[in-house]
Amino acid sequence: MSDDPTSGFSDQPARLRLKKSPNAFRTISEVADDLHIPQHVLRFWETKFPQVKPLKRGGGRRYYRPDDIGLLRRIADLLYTQGYTIKGVQRLLREGGGQLSDDIPPPTADERAAAEAEKAGMSADEPMLIPGLELVSSPAALTQLARGVTKTKTEVENQHLRDLLQDALRELEALRALLG
Repeated sequence: MSDDPTSGFSDQPARLRLKKSPNAFRTISEVADDLHIPQHVLRFWETKFPQVKPLKRGGGRRYYRPDDIGLLRRIADLLYTQGYTIKGVQRLLREGGGQLSDDIPPPTADERAAAEAEKAGMSADEPMLIPGLELVSSPAALTQLARGVTKTKTEVENQHLRDLLQDALRELEALRALLG
């Protein structure tokens, strides 16, 4: 191995590359990786939350400011962890003058019901994807697995992961009930 720190730089994992300053702007891929959210979801959120305004340069390349990243992190928490709907987060932003405070209470029963109805509105053939978790099989293969049609090694592994996630979800819901 060479002593030259620049040799093989492109082969190094992203975590070994130089870190940016906390105040540096980030590209959409950096933000997506950091928040474990697909890039298309970030672009969609820009349409739903006008408070998220990345700087756009030539070719439409987005650069997110630290404040944008903080807001996106908070939106992700409210949507994915606390159980708010997009409309609920939009309402919180309106009520907070475009800001999301750190002491937002858990969603109301109505908000939780709306979030559950939103989830229930998904097609039975369309699996609910979790940010940062990539499926090893296609959604069609998962549908076949659910119907017991075929069970390849990959599908068995996917089912095992889904079972583990379901157990973790049940534990988290029990904890939420204890805290709430």
